[in-house]
Amino acid sequence: MIRLKGHLICLSEDEAQTVRQHLAEHTRLSRSESGCLSFDVSETDDPMVWDVQESFRTREDFDAHQTRTRQSSWFDATRHILRDFRVEELPD
Repeated sequence: MIRLKGHLICLSEDEAQTVRQHLAEHTRLSRSESGCLSFDVSETDDPMVWDVQESFRTREDFDAHQTRTRQSSWFDATRHILRDFRVEELPD
């Protein structure tokens, strides 16, 4: 299993609004991907920081998610937002 944990860190209210505007569709598409076990992005106590937790069955599933994401309207809109992620490969 592959697990990603970390944060999206917005530097302005405009960036936070961009996340809010695009998040529902990004979440829906991600959760429908083959091999997606979980996908959650949620606001924290800091309205400029979002908690991100994802898990995928295999490295190939995770890589396919990354490829799809990089071609999405989510990535086009949020590519400039700071990401602080850690990816772990966990035993089954």
